[in-house]
Amino acid sequence: MLFVTPELAPWMKSGGLGDVSMALPGALHRLGVDVRVLVPGYSPLAAAFERAKTVAELPHPGGVLAGARLRTARAASGVPLLILDCPEYYRRPGGAYQDARGRDWPDNHLRFGLLSRVAALLSTAATPAPWQPHVVHCNDWPTALAPAYAHYAGGARAATVLTVHNLAFQGIFPPHTLAELGLPPQAFAIDGVEYYGKLSFLKGGLFFTDGLATVSPTYAREIQTDESGFGLGGLLRVRSARLIGILNGIDTAAWNPATDAHLAARYDFARIEKKALNKAALQRSLGLAVEAEVPLLGVVSRLTEQKGLDVLAAIAPMLVRLPAQLVMLGSGEKRFEQAVAALARQFPGGVAAVIGFDERLAHLIEAGADIFVMPSRYEPCGLNQMYSLRYGTPPVVRATGGLADTVIDCNPASLADGSATGFVFHELAGAALLAAIGRAVSAWRDRSVWRALQKNGMAQDFSWERSARQYCALYESLFAPR
Repeated sequence: MLFVTPELAPWMKSGGLGDVSMALPGALHRLGVDVRVLVPGYSPLAAAFERAKTVAELPHPGGVLAGARLRTARAASGVPLLILDCPEYYRRPGGAYQDARGRDWPDNHLRFGLLSRVAALLSTAATPAPWQPHVVHCNDWPTALAPAYAHYAGGARAATVLTVHNLAFQGIFPPHTLAELGLPPQAFAIDGVEYYGKLSFLKGGLFFTDGLATVSPTYAREIQTDESGFGLGGLLRVRSARLIGILNGIDTAAWNPATDAHLAARYDFARIEKKALNKAALQRSLGLAVEAEVPLLGVVSRLTEQKGLDVLAAIAPMLVRLPAQLVMLGSGEKRFEQAVAALARQFPGGVAAVIGFDERLAHLIEAGADIFVMPSRYEPCGLNQMYSLRYGTPPVVRATGGLADTVIDCNPASLADGSATGFVFHELAGAALLAAIGRAVSAWRDRSVWRALQKNGMAQDFSWERSARQYCALYESLFAPR
């Protein structure tokens, strides 16, 4: 199986896809799948694998796409890497999609067109590599043209799977890029890559792929609606028989409170009282009042419209008056960074904000907070709510996407049957969020209820092996008929 990705942690990561692209192939490898990861040869990867062996020279594919070569290396997990070496496209300062100033690379269509085209080539008998996959697993828009390239190439090929990690990002470019990408004129049609007069990588992938997946069952349903389909709901409804929601996993070794080196005190449910030591350490490190009897709310998030943090910021003064404390870590849109920083200045000792990202602090917030807050407008999967459950930090979440699939609302019935793990609200409004946090704080003050919630959450299985088995079943369902 060939896993194609534009990101691969720790060398290139802009969001959760980088983590998924390292963890899922690793889990598949442990299950005995012969998996290889195809990834662009960004500068950090080139530096990390200077001695990577060249296994294939790739001819100039036409249009204005550059030629390249494939180099092979091996990740620490044992998974072989196929590094797409094209310095002209990938060895640049900045991130996978943007320069150091946050501006999109103007040739992104070429950079990821090449990645998609090489993935398609490797899926056929014409592959220049000494290995041909049975299944090509593509991820998000930068790889989504691979099924289209394979379709127009004709002939026998591997089955294709496309996982949508976030439908909002679609890889939309002007129509003249069709020729630059080496796609035939007939591809620019409603039954192809055309999307409202432009070319869409993602639309082409959704149309031509054999199998479709997304990162949670609820998100799979949501994206088939006009409201949450970002213009692609109709196509996804047509392809619904091919669409499955498979919940992402988490790295249970890196996110384990019993062994986490980032914590002030390690703990598990049998030693849950040590969690309080992390709360005190977190409060001290961020200048909050060290008060055990005041609930501490935690947020680790990208600061964007998607995450609903404007709603949280609006009710922050009321949270402080509960009383409660609030700590936020993240970066993103300037207006949200400024709003978060302003709250910390307005409520010293009650609100703390760190703009940027700090791995150690992210782990300490998960362990030190009493309650974790995720009021997302939409959330394809989400990882932090799963980290929170594992760390005995019951989350407050909006009922959307993967949040709805991973958090069971605390009420008398769910407490009685042992399924309650957190607090769920539905309407994205300050009053609804405040009410959910109020319910959480009331439960926090009841030691027996809170211990039950913590025990239920910490017992959940969010391992990647669970997800990998579901993907194996999907691969087999597509490959077996061939």
